[in-house]
Amino acid sequence: MQWTHKGSALLLAGALLALAGPPAATTAAGAPGVSGARAVPRTAPAAPAAPADPVEGPDPLDFAVVVDQSASLADEDLARETEAAALLVQGEISERSRAAVIGFGSSEKRGQSPVRDLCQLTVADAAGRERLSDCVQELGRRDTARMGPGTDFPAAIRQAVTRLTQAAARPGTGGAGKPGPPKVVFLLTDGKLDVADSPEYGTDRESRQSNGAKRLVEELARARAAGVQIWPLGFGGEIDRASLTTMAEGGYRGACSEIPGSVPRMRVVDTSAEIDKALQETFAAARCARIAHGTVGKPPADLTVTIPPIATDGSLTVAKHDPEVQVTYYDPAGRKVPVRGEFDGSSFEVSGQNGPVEALRVKNPLPGAWRVHIEAPPGHGGREVAVRALWQGRLRSAVVLDPASPRAGEKVKVEVQMQTRRGVVITDPRQLADLSVAADLSGEGFEPVTFRLADDGKAPDAKAGDVRFTGTLTVPAGATGALELVTRMEAPGITSDRRPLHAVVAQGAPLVTAALTVDSDTVHPGATVRGTLDVTNNDSVPHTLRLALADQTPGAELVVGPATVTAPPNAGTRFPFTVTVGKGTPYGALGGQVTVVDTSDGDRTLRGALLNVRVVEPPTWWEVWWKAVVGGAVLVLLAGTFVGIRLLFRRRRRDLTGVTLELCQEGRSLDSLTVRRDQSPGGVFAFTVDEPYGAPPTLRRVPGGGSSAHVLRRTGAGELLLRPRGGAQVPVRTGEPAGLGDHELVVRGGRPAPSGGRPAPAGGRRTSWIRPPRRTGGGSGGGSAGGGAGDPGTGSGRLTGTGSDGSPDANAYDGNF
Repeated sequence: MQWTHKGSALLLAGALLALAGPPAATTAAGAPGVSGARAVPRTAPAAPAAPADPVEGPDPLDFAVVVDQSASLADEDLARETEAAALLVQGEISERSRAAVIGFGSSEKRGQSPVRDLCQLTVADAAGRERLSDCVQELGRRDTARMGPGTDFPAAIRQAVTRLTQAAARPGTGGAGKPGPPKVVFLLTDGKLDVADSPEYGTDRESRQSNGAKRLVEELARARAAGVQIWPLGFGGEIDRASLTTMAEGGYRGACSEIPGSVPRMRVVDTSAEIDKALQETFAAARCARIAHGTVGKPPADLTVTIPPIATDGSLTVAKHDPEVQVTYYDPAGRKVPVRGEFDGSSFEVSGQNGPVEALRVKNPLPGAWRVHIEAPPGHGGREVAVRALWQGRLRSAVVLDPASPRAGEKVKVEVQMQTRRGVVITDPRQLADLSVAADLSGEGFEPVTFRLADDGKAPDAKAGDVRFTGTLTVPAGATGALELVTRMEAPGITSDRRPLHAVVAQGAPLVTAALTVDSDTVHPGATVRGTLDVTNNDSVPHTLRLALADQTPGAELVVGPATVTAPPNAGTRFPFTVTVGKGTPYGALGGQVTVVDTSDGDRTLRGALLNVRVVEPPTWWEVWWKAVVGGAVLVLLAGTFVGIRLLFRRRRRDLTGVTLELCQEGRSLDSLTVRRDQSPGGVFAFTVDEPYGAPPTLRRVPGGGSSAHVLRRTGAGELLLRPRGGAQVPVRTGEPAGLGDHELVVRGGRPAPSGGRPAPAGGRRTSWIRPPRRTGGGSGGGSAGGGAGDPGTGSGRLTGTGSDGSPDANAYDGNF
């Protein structure tokens, strides 16, 4: 779908209205102020939070969204203007702001008016934002019978200025003599001045245009005199840039701060599709806020937008386009937040749920990436939804004046530390980029003095980048009494509370002076921070001094002790003290300061010192003992490795794999059997001698052993032991025969037997003696233990030995058992 320029202007106007605040809850009968409006079932909303303290909340703004409804606007452009206007009135961050919506065209015949008051000036609280959400939709309904097709800028500006200035008495402004909130006009248009057919400007087309231009200059002068800023926003190819510049520069040139970009200026975008984004950026610049652009997507989807830690007030705007789109909000911790009420230190208030633009106003938002989940019923999720966050950081200042009670003409040092309303102490200088800090000193007997503070590490500033701004000035010589010091912080999206610090000019040299220091430290809850108080008392009587804490971080449980000390007369004394950090103190940098007050001198403040303490989570059991645990584990691992290696070595020493058993008789090999892998578990190999009838004997492995098997075993020391069937085990050596019944067994291969075995007989010969078991019965001598022929019940065995020269041993045993 293509969007023409005029419709875009209306979207932008709607965006401005959306920034103003969320609407009130719709009733069962429909939206307030609109009979027959679609009812949306919902649970009963929680009671709204009490209005923010004017000092605590963001500064309010009175603004009018003035939208071009002339004939040059296509319907699509008008719809975009409407949504843009809704974004502004719904997204405004202060519930004390007021917004109005005005449509304009021209008056060319009887019964027509060049302007339409669509939304009267309305407070942007919960109920007001609902009202604004409904009435801003009237921008999309042109009444050509009551409004002409031209573009009457003078009438539009006159109407807006009148509406912004006619309500002099305003709730919360503090009474007469105090300036009201800034007054701003956001004007959306796609064209140029066109009053050629408006009779009120003259009798012919040429004179009417000329008179219209003169009237515009007069209305701009009126706006300037009334303190009303003009921020024009144009779109399309027919824009008269010179005229828009004239309007921006012709109105009031004051700004919300001295930051570049906060002074009114015109802006032009190419198409109406860019209006909502451009208008929200313009709105943010005008009210010294910042805009964070989030992601876009079609339902169902999860969109995200990030709110920085420095933000104290914000509004998440969701350009839904279709009221049927449903929105759910999740904080950076992944928790679903209420649409109204309090949750985890933040307050919430939604508006526009029944309109094309929805907004969630958040006070004290949790910093981080917020998730916005969007859903839509079938047939209503075809357009992309965009989420943005308008935010502002209103910082609290902790100010130290040194000396606390200066004399006239004395040079003093001022130190400022900042924290958010949520109690977050600002320690990252990147969050305060382009921050400008100044202080104003006023009092009796002199004109106010302004001076700058810096965080550049140059004297008197102690350290660059520690987010402690320091400056010096000399108290005017004419100062005679009370002093008031107010610090100002200005940066894009940042304002300060401007809380005053009160002091009194000291008369003459003070009798009691003090120096106060507090250690910089990182501690756990329950720990203490040390400090030192040095006091010089030149008085003739003792003075009681009180140590106190000021400007503490909300939720911090700090106790200073001792609470009081007594300074003896005519002496200098040092008093150590501690600041105890309670168990419930939140983690992070602690804000505030320690002050010392002389209670013997009318509670005169002598000195103050800012805290430079960070509270961190206590270490876990693992963090405390991990070295001991790891060291013990290493020792256990080494010991286990050593034992494992020894067991492995022992196992390998006992392994019989590769050992060959050779069965011999009278020096002749009859059979052999090699032990294979996994056949000698535990270093034990069981075998038997099979003697089949009419065939030579053979060796055979007997898995699992048994009483009928011979057993060859190797000890952990590597010694070979042979246990014949039913007999006792005897040691054997590789390569040397051992008697086994009627045969000899020679063990070959494998590992050699260790030295130190049984000594060889005299003459260098060694013989292994194996007595075969006695058995009954007769038989031939071919059996492994059979008796001789015709000799039942006896067995003959022959055990041979070898001499050192390898010859048979004639002394080897040969006989019957």
